[in-house]
Amino acid sequence: MTKGAIGHAIRQTKPFKTTSQEAVLGLFIVRDRLRRRFTAIADMHGLTPQQYNVLRILRGAGDEGLPTLTIAERMVEQTPGITRLIDRLEAKGLVHRERCPEDRRLVRCHITRGGLQLLKKLDAPVEEIDKEGLGMLSKTDQRQLVKLLERIIQGFD
Repeated sequence: MTKGAIGHAIRQTKPFKTTSQEAVLGLFIVRDRLRRRFTAIADMHGLTPQQYNVLRILRGAGDEGLPTLTIAERMVEQTPGITRLIDRLEAKGLVHRERCPEDRRLVRCHITRGGLQLLKKLDAPVEEIDKEGLGMLSKTDQRQLVKLLERIIQGFD
């Protein structure tokens, strides 16, 4: 039996072909476990993870709001259906859109008071997931993990 938590998690009985294969599978496993916990909380509030991401992006944008395509570029998970995603949030009263008076082709999205209130309810449970997800690591280990992840992300750019 393969030693280590990654092999154990997927019931791997043979050694991994490469260390990079083992590391990538480890990232996938961690992502899945964190996502399942997060999705359960978002579901309780009638949101998908992508909708939550849009609300967080718009909260960060402040009163200025953001154009639809800028929101799409800032998403953690790229989604081809950003317009439909915003349509659903608008139907729930969590965002509103307005055409730019100077350029009618540009549509800016803004988070509503209801959207802000919903995010406020979700802040503590989401922070708890963050702590739970990395709580077994020291602050030093967490900083090292961030540095390693940044190097990986930069490698794709």
